[in-house]
Amino acid sequence: MKLLSYLVLLLVASTSCKSDKVERVFHSQNVIVIVVDGPRMSETWDEPNRPNIPFQAGLLQEGVLLQNFRNDGLTWTMNGHCAITTGNYVDIVNSGAELPHVPSIFQLYRKQYNLDSTDVWLVASKGKIEALANCDDSLWFNKFLPATNCGINAGGVASGYRDDSTTFEVVMDVLETHHPKLMLVNFKEPDVSGHLQDSTGYIQGIRDTDAYIQHIWQFIQSDPKYKGKTTLIVTNDHGRHLNGVSGGYGGHGDGCEGCRHISMLGLGPDFKQNAVINDAYNQTDLTATIAEILGIEMPQGQGKPIKRIYR
Repeated sequence: MKLLSYLVLLLVASTSCKSDKVERVFHSQNVIVIVVDGPRMSETWDEPNRPNIPFQAGLLQEGVLLQNFRNDGLTWTMNGHCAITTGNYVDIVNSGAELPHVPSIFQLYRKQYNLDSTDVWLVASKGKIEALANCDDSLWFNKFLPATNCGINAGGVASGYRDDSTTFEVVMDVLETHHPKLMLVNFKEPDVSGHLQDSTGYIQGIRDTDAYIQHIWQFIQSDPKYKGKTTLIVTNDHGRHLNGVSGGYGGHGDGCEGCRHISMLGLGPDFKQNAVINDAYNQTDLTATIAEILGIEMPQGQGKPIKRIYR
């Protein structure tokens, strides 16, 4: 009898262990990431009634907000974006003149699934962002690159910054024409107006990107190739100084709370709805989450998938 009881317990334990290892099946087949460059939480999610992001605020009913999302690395444009594209906090120059030292999620995805370049896109108002399509690892340099359209006339790193309205038009054309499986978009505002100490332009930049996000999500929801199988993530590369810190909203780049505290809104068939999560996560965790959804192996990534946002 004792032997029989032992065998029963062993069988139960074995079955339990196997069930714990069952992998989640994701409904999303595509991920679109929009990076709104450099707003403060005080003018977005932390402002009462959220007047500058009315569309995103309304979308919270359909998605999940990470209220304590963070940049835990260098709070500059290239570093913040690089954390998202590589899953690593690395120290590279902010000009775009230095490549990341590990392959991007774009390169890993293309290689693992033998995808065409037009299946994976990097689109940015800031030309320097194009440097994040590549890396300086000799095994990956100039290999498995995504399709790109960054900067003035899609001129890339040295071309400077173009209007976000142009980037929005490019994004819509890419979505309609190529239906990428993975795309990251950079809108330069409100960062550029913030640096100019243009308070009106800074707020308008937040509102304009909110409107672009609205149109992009509406397209995803109406397109038969995307509807019901696409994740949209809206986040930031960095925040800005709080009032009274190093000149306030005109700058960023240190470890102050204003620079580190950013947001992440997630929408899609695998995410919770009307949910706010206050636990702390960072940009490398976001990359790990994207990789898990799309089944991308990222052995060098520093983050872990954000399990709490799943349904």
